[in-house]
Amino acid sequence: MFHNNNPVITCPTRFREDWLIIENAAKFAFDEKTKWTSLSEIKLLDKNGQSAGNIDFVLVAYNDKGQLIDFASLEVQGVYISGNLRNPFDSYINKPTSKFAWTTGYNSPKPDYLSSSRKRLIPQMLYKGGIFQTWKKKQTVALQKSFFDTLPKLPTVSKEKADIAWFLYDLVLDKETNQYNLTLVETVYTDFEAALFRVTTPEPGKLEDFINILQDRLDERLEGYSPDTPSLTDIISS
Repeated sequence: MFHNNNPVITCPTRFREDWLIIENAAKFAFDEKTKWTSLSEIKLLDKNGQSAGNIDFVLVAYNDKGQLIDFASLEVQGVYISGNLRNPFDSYINKPTSKFAWTTGYNSPKPDYLSSSRKRLIPQMLYKGGIFQTWKKKQTVALQKSFFDTLPKLPTVSKEKADIAWFLYDLVLDKETNQYNLTLVETVYTDFEAALFRVTTPEPGKLEDFINILQDRLDERLEGYSPDTPSLTDIISS
């Protein structure tokens, strides 16, 4: 979808153009002479045999006998949409035109970067990524750069020391074909624990603002509202 005149990838299938995400992930995970292939939607189990979810892609390295010798993960994350998508869709279907524009205002569809990270990306890194980290296996993530830019700034390391490679893609317009092409624009290398600590630690607001909220609620309570907890007199009388 377009947001602020920029294309935003909302479906992870869009990242499969020419399978760039697989090739770039393999370059980080393995030596260039390594024989490898990719397997999709592989179930991951925890110690108790319970499902920890599916890995989008597992890159597997093998020897001349076809025996597996190493593996790495690739997670692909699009962006959720908030707002009402059905109404604009119905409106377009009723009168299809290249000049169609979604109305702005209440409940208008837009990218929901916050939910995409808090409800999807971060939980995946905590659980599935934690298992791969315990196994000391490399991890890769494919995201659109506009999504990555909404995350806290991650501490970086060299490629050789990295546990995770963040491959940041964008849709770049080819003016000759008038088509958007998936293009790798940046790669960020991080340590697993440092990156996870950064994305799961919220940046606190001003202490004064929270104190003001508490003071306002306290003022309301002291003006005659019933307390949430019983007073000493209430406890004794009961």
